[in-house]
Amino acid sequence: MSEIPKILAGRVAVVTGASRGIGKGIALELGAAGATVFVTGRTTTPGHLPGTVHATAAEIDELGGTGVAVVCDHRDDAAVETLFDRVKYECGQLDVLVNNVYNSPAAARWLGRKFWEVPPKAWDETFDIGVRSHYVASVFAAPLLIGAGGLIVNVSSPGAQRYMHNAVYGVGKTAVDRLTADFAHDLTDTGVTAVSLWPGIVDTELLQMVPADEQGRRLVTLPGEGTYDLAAAESPRFPGRAVVALAADPDRRKRSGAAWKVADLAESYGFTDIDGRVPRAD
Repeated sequence: MSEIPKILAGRVAVVTGASRGIGKGIALELGAAGATVFVTGRTTTPGHLPGTVHATAAEIDELGGTGVAVVCDHRDDAAVETLFDRVKYECGQLDVLVNNVYNSPAAARWLGRKFWEVPPKAWDETFDIGVRSHYVASVFAAPLLIGAGGLIVNVSSPGAQRYMHNAVYGVGKTAVDRLTADFAHDLTDTGVTAVSLWPGIVDTELLQMVPADEQGRRLVTLPGEGTYDLAAAESPRFPGRAVVALAADPDRRKRSGAAWKVADLAESYGFTDIDGRVPRAD
């Protein structure tokens, strides 16, 4: 395998919620492109699912970047402020912020439920970690990003425009995309780009636990939405390649304020998933 070009050498990134899943995939791709990547999360010991912030940081090092593990609870504003104070002290700059942290275990409990079957606490769980957390991180990151003419990526979903999972999920993702648009408005004269990123169905560690059937297919059924063959899913590294392409694009400002499907960015920038495909399962 040929070495990945270090097109982001000298850049500094923060990826929230990067112990596993999409966040880890994004952090690894930024590291493979040569960036210093601060990875945040609460997981320090593998549990039911593999992955820790320290393991992600170590993999970034192996790929040729510099990984920095930061144990951080994104419900704690002071801890988030301390994170960005550390970035400023140690690096003096911030080029990329990826707001990815999300309370997936909480959200999974309410998949496919009618709104009257979803308790009010689910609203708070979704918005505290997944909307408010993105706002707080961006507030503390903004001075550094403005200094670098950087990039904010809010990981969102097509659920912002069509029904997915339940009402709370859809409203939360719509809020993320509105946040992106308003960030872009406020950042118009700063040189900072703000975009939402829409991955498709991603074969995360959780979905990798889905067993194969007698035909060797790994099928997952989302209540009320259908059954999907995970052979068509994208790897967690695919959204990461989209973030790298955006970070390296000197003309990315034209994309600011909008939501972009990872597959569409792949076709525009000419990258593929790790298996050479451009997956479009969403």
